[in-house]
Amino acid sequence: MATRTTKPSEQAVCKPCDGTGNVPTTVRVGRKRRPVGQQDGLCLNCLGSGTDPNA
Repeated sequence: MATRTTKPSEQAVCKPCDGTGNVPTTVRVGRKRRPVGQQDGLCLNCLGSGTDPNA
């Protein structure tokens, strides 16, 4: 009996991080909390996996 092969379903890409799992986070310093740059942060929507959890 022949076995059937199926393709795994394509995962939808997470929109806030565009599938990278990282989002830019503004770094603020000083008493007036002025922005000085950005660093990478973990995407809280997909928790770093890069796939849309609602799809």
